[in-house]
Amino acid sequence: MEQEVITGVSYIGVFIGVIIGTLIVGAIVKRFFKRLIKRSTDEMKNDPTNYLFLQHLLVGLVYLTGGAIAVYMVPSLRGVATSLLAGAGIFAVAIGFASQHALSNVISGMFIVIFKPFRINDRINIREFSGVIEDITLRHTVIRNFENRRIIIPNTVISDEILINADFAEGKICKWINVGISYDSNIDLAKQIMYEEAMAHPLLIDNRSPEQIERGEPQVTVRVLELGDSSVNLRAWAWAGSQQDSFVLGCDLYESIKKRFDREGIEIPFPHRTLVFKNQPQ
Repeated sequence: MEQEVITGVSYIGVFIGVIIGTLIVGAIVKRFFKRLIKRSTDEMKNDPTNYLFLQHLLVGLVYLTGGAIAVYMVPSLRGVATSLLAGAGIFAVAIGFASQHALSNVISGMFIVIFKPFRINDRINIREFSGVIEDITLRHTVIRNFENRRIIIPNTVISDEILINADFAEGKICKWINVGISYDSNIDLAKQIMYEEAMAHPLLIDNRSPEQIERGEPQVTVRVLELGDSSVNLRAWAWAGSQQDSFVLGCDLYESIKKRFDREGIEIPFPHRTLVFKNQPQ
């Protein structure tokens, strides 16, 4: 009897030891990949997407393997597990159906990592959401929006969506600066002001090809876009090196152009409404 108690205690100790060992190995794997990702991104300027997804995959395998070994090392649990597997066919089918969605997320995550429609730190727009890709796990993709909130989207959903990736292939962005002026304002002066303000901005880049430079095409193009109901609508095409620079460039140019228009007498029209009151008492 005492021998059986000692044996049972030893099995419990082995079970706990395997579980603790599994947690330790998982933590070591996480720490290793964390240092690898930091070094590869800071020093080598590599894309961390593959490393991060591989980290999630290996940690999951470590936990799964450790749990299986822990159960196998305890004969009583091994017997219970065998009985459950032998006598729970319907339950296994139900688990299989339930795990299909989880497995499809894992496969979709692998396809995302392989074909790379987006990577870690890419700026994307999907549906009504926009932000920076922060993580791609086995089950979902994490997006950090510009309010520092996390948007968690299952991999199967995001892999089937049409999205805008501002950093795909190259990061350069053409920022449209749209301004409407009144019909009484000087169009040529307004175009000149928009051109000068764009050229003076430090975030503006020259995206012209050598042939365009040789032909003397301007670095910033300003054109009359359309004749609207109450305004002449102008557009300037200004290039920035990244999505973030493009946003700052646009904000600064709208402010500086408005100030120049005020000084130069260029009117930006605003809606007017005429009210007619009928049947007024004489």
